[in-house]
Amino acid sequence: MADSEDVGGALPHLYAVYLGGDPAPGRLGEDHEVVFVVSTDPRSARRAARAKWSGADPKPHIDMIQELDAVDGFEVTLALTGKRSAEPAAPGYEPAFDDDEPLSPPTTPF
Repeated sequence: MADSEDVGGALPHLYAVYLGGDPAPGRLGEDHEVVFVVSTDPRSARRAARAKWSGADPKPHIDMIQELDAVDGFEVTLALTGKRSAEPAAPGYEPAFDDDEPLSPPTTPF
């Protein structure tokens, strides 16, 4: 990986991890969230992902883990910057829409 920093003799990789947990009180379905971690191997990526879990269940499980080395024809590389992470670009829910219709701002049902 170009521009990557060597961490303990192994190059770091970017992983996407889909976490799940038992339902919070009053919920019928599992809680889920996707987290991204940088790690040198899948096993340590799993531990790092669990540490980022924000759900009610104290012991999340991993439904999926994927190393991200390329996306849509672009290579993913890592460069050490010292920053923890960026703020979300556009936090919040985006409803489904028809690709042919122009995007409009979300409306509040209340």
